[in-house]
Amino acid sequence: MGIAQNLKATHTVGESVRRVADEVAGVDNRVTGVDEKVASVGDKVASVDNAVKGVDDRVANVDERVRVVGDRVTEVIRGA
Repeated sequence: MGIAQNLKATHTVGESVRRVADEVAGVDNRVTGVDEKVASVGDKVASVDNAVKGVDDRVANVDERVRVVGDRVTEVIRGA
């Protein structure tokens, strides 16, 4: 192989390596995008969890109030 052919072969390999590197970078960017979306979904799930906890706390508060009212009704019935 002559010098010109070696240079052409090296140039072709270099082009191929650059194309593969560009493709890998593109895949990496897409993976990063997916990671960001997954993190966003995780944040939304945490937000929903917090909202559900708030509802649970409110239900527990209502349950306690109902229990207190029930106790008072029982006291009134016993006193009658």
